[in-house]
Amino acid sequence: MKNLTVSILQLDLAWENPTENLNAIERQIQKLSSADIAVLPEMFSTGFSMDSSRLAEQMDGGTIKRLKKLANQYDTAIIGSFICEEAGFYYNRLVFIHPNGSILHYDKRHLFRMADEDHYFKAGEEKLIVNYKGWKILPLVCYDLRFPIWSRNVFETDRKTYVKSSYDVLIYIANWPKARVAAWDKLLLARAIENQAYVIGVNRVGQDGNEITYSGNSTVIDPKGEPLIASITDEVVAKNCHLSYSELVNFREKFPVGMDADNFELL
Repeated sequence: MKNLTVSILQLDLAWENPTENLNAIERQIQKLSSADIAVLPEMFSTGFSMDSSRLAEQMDGGTIKRLKKLANQYDTAIIGSFICEEAGFYYNRLVFIHPNGSILHYDKRHLFRMADEDHYFKAGEEKLIVNYKGWKILPLVCYDLRFPIWSRNVFETDRKTYVKSSYDVLIYIANWPKARVAAWDKLLLARAIENQAYVIGVNRVGQDGNEITYSGNSTVIDPKGEPLIASITDEVVAKNCHLSYSELVNFREKFPVGMDADNFELL
């Protein structure tokens, strides 16, 4: 199994300005070399706006077309979320765009009620496990981070092997405010340790149209809880990180905490 090269793109998002944000994304992707996956923040095209009816696009809209072009041009998968309209509903929709143009998506499950997100968006109901280059990836969105059962890695009944719904890499994309960034740092670390998986957290920087400040603190953490990219604060950055599949497998075999895991299912 080959290693996986993941790039984190920590951006200062222009408020409700898809064109400016997509131009900035392209400039950052141009700086990368040989990245298998480029990870963008939550609502990469608009910032964390609740003006869903005005800003929403469909899956065949300009934003997705632009990202598909970039994914193909730079031979990298792209992950990020945008405001999507489908069948009369609005979703905070995460997309996984393959270089060949195929798209998978996940609709944010846990909507941030303190910002009235649940008033303007419809919650998703199903997780997405992406199989990409031999790796299994679970991508989630921001507030999902506070709910560990939703991201729980599941073992077979013998507790030694992971089932089909398990994963190797857990990705959180976010607009997580600086005022609560201590929770972001701690919860990302916990998710890596408890699930014996690589965890990638990509947040934004700057200030949005609601005068909320973001410090970023994007990071990559290995299954032991050690940082591969230490938390990056208050700067726009595109940075690659290499994930080792053999190290992941060896650690799980030598330290099989799954054998003692509680056996239950989320209904």
